[in-house]
Amino acid sequence: MNNEDDAMKIRMPGKSFTGPVPGPTDELQVLAKELEKTIVVLANDMGPRHVGVPDLLERAAVFIESEFEGAGLQPTRQTYTAANIAVSNIEARLPSKNPNAKTIVVGAHYDTVPNTPGANDNGSGVAGVLALARRLATAPVGCHIRLLAFVNEEPPFFQSELMGSWVYARGCKERGEAIDGMISLETIGFFSDAKGSQNYPSPFGALFPSEGNFIAFVGESGSSKWIKEVTRLFRENAKLPSEGAALPAGLTGVGWSDHWSFSQHGYEALMATDTAPFRYPHYHMPHDTPDQLDYHRMARVVDGVHQVLLALGAQ
Repeated sequence: MNNEDDAMKIRMPGKSFTGPVPGPTDELQVLAKELEKTIVVLANDMGPRHVGVPDLLERAAVFIESEFEGAGLQPTRQTYTAANIAVSNIEARLPSKNPNAKTIVVGAHYDTVPNTPGANDNGSGVAGVLALARRLATAPVGCHIRLLAFVNEEPPFFQSELMGSWVYARGCKERGEAIDGMISLETIGFFSDAKGSQNYPSPFGALFPSEGNFIAFVGESGSSKWIKEVTRLFRENAKLPSEGAALPAGLTGVGWSDHWSFSQHGYEALMATDTAPFRYPHYHMPHDTPDQLDYHRMARVVDGVHQVLLALGAQ
């Protein structure tokens, strides 16, 4: 930390859940099985999904469309060209009856780096978006919700204008669309209670837990209000440890997901993450497979985000 203002931006409202995570309810067991089923399809049935294997990238897009449709939604594509390949973002909207309600984007990228099946990065995030689609379609919240599956988050497109979320956010900005907050579900499936299982970029090791058993809400300092609000609502509704941080954009890891694109276009945005390479030993590896993940705690993350959306809609 360079000054007191930066230190203050780390402090989050509410109190993180502590103690043993309770056993799953029947509802959470159903959710955990849903998440696992989706991740198995993406990681085992398809495997690596990127422009180098465009047929698999397209199979993933078609699968996501079919899952949105199965939830009763009407997905649309935003297709553009990258590396001479047609690639697509997939969007499903759930409008509120109140035209003046908040507009919230929840998204996850469905592509992977080469040579990895991407169970956690980012099959877990996609599974979370699809699970939310099923629940929101049957019981809408008070907000306008946009659910997105983004293409091209990973290198060589990472933090470039060919990143799917950049293309989407740029279009929103050009059309003058109001977005009140964006949540990126990014690598949300690995947890460990072991001491020393959690690492951090300097200088944060002394400020946060050494156990990788929490979900983190992370974004740039300009999104401080949004990060604090989401962290507060999650803590009020979820029985899972959580941390929040609104940090300078240049710090390692702060912009490592699709929320970065929205921040770059002036929207408040964050990623919900298990912190990926700072915790997950299989990050960007061939053994990022479905058997490495904790579906019970992942279900608590997704259910917690659902509760956050319900609370935002009730405001």
